[in-house]
Amino acid sequence: MSVGGGANGGGSVPAPPAASASAVPVSAAPQGADLEWDRAVELIRAADQVCLVCHVAPDGDALGSMLALGQALRAMGKGCLASFGEPFTVPAILRFLPGQELLVEPDRMPEAPALMVSLDAAGQARLGSLAARAGRAGALIVIDHHASNTAFGGVRLVDPDAAATAVLVEELIRRLGVPLDGDIAQGLYAGLASDTGSFKYPCTTPEVHDLAGRLLTAGVRPEAVSRELWDRAPFGYLQVLAGALARARLERDAAGGEGLVWTTIARADRDSRDVPYDQLEGVIDQLRRTDEAEVAVVLKETDKGEWYVSTRAKGSVDVGRACVELGGGGHRTAAAFTMGGEPAWIIDRLRAALRVPDETLD
Repeated sequence: MSVGGGANGGGSVPAPPAASASAVPVSAAPQGADLEWDRAVELIRAADQVCLVCHVAPDGDALGSMLALGQALRAMGKGCLASFGEPFTVPAILRFLPGQELLVEPDRMPEAPALMVSLDAAGQARLGSLAARAGRAGALIVIDHHASNTAFGGVRLVDPDAAATAVLVEELIRRLGVPLDGDIAQGLYAGLASDTGSFKYPCTTPEVHDLAGRLLTAGVRPEAVSRELWDRAPFGYLQVLAGALARARLERDAAGGEGLVWTTIARADRDSRDVPYDQLEGVIDQLRRTDEAEVAVVLKETDKGEWYVSTRAKGSVDVGRACVELGGGGHRTAAAFTMGGEPAWIIDRLRAALRVPDETLD
């Protein structure tokens, strides 16, 4: 489903006062001096309109964080537009998120926004068709947690130790003095749950659980979010998944002897079952269960004929570094890149990148 329309974030509600420190739980977000919290708050409070953008093909963290921040800005009485680069289609699993009335087509964003906030994008190029507008913004705040972040933007709230961009957005909302309501909390929870793998990944810390608890207190129903993100699919998806698993190949000696399992999903595979590209996200979660492989890879052919290569690792191999070498980005245990060519050739290049010694290991 494509999305359109828009909203300026109505009303003339004044910005609520900042919450007192004594009433606020310990934040899950990094508090270091290198994160420019004060400057970000100053710019937002002074702005009449804020333009929000996240990376193309948004996941739960990107879209959930953006819509949560947009609703907080609207509660402050700010005009707010939110968008992402083409294809401008909200993934099916994320259509439950509140706040989508803030979304506008990319070409409806101002050519040179006075203030733009980029969310969950490791580099300006990841903003797709909105990258040029970000470059012309009077001020650009970047909120991100990718280790591969390219240090773009003028004001950076970037920390790879944050479990999700949603963690940083929640801290920004707190500093803006906006109380969490159920809709804001739902977007943040979707981002937090997505990037922690439903609280299974190593980035799940006590502070992350504390934040999740606050979001539940604000009204989030975790069973409802989990069902939308992981526990529903059309029957055609099961058939596509079955084909992908049947094609899977296990290479025990790859990835420095740690093992590699990989498969492909061509456009024809999903078209024959009437399954859109955006419903393929969960395939890799099945593949990564393979005991004999540290690294799992799914090559998904996009509607443009390119291959989007999703990678996951269990901890002893840095797939993020390999994906950066191939033009992509991400984290140590979850990363991706896009490439043209035949899948076997792409896997050859990835296999070579994964052979690079990991200097971060003892």
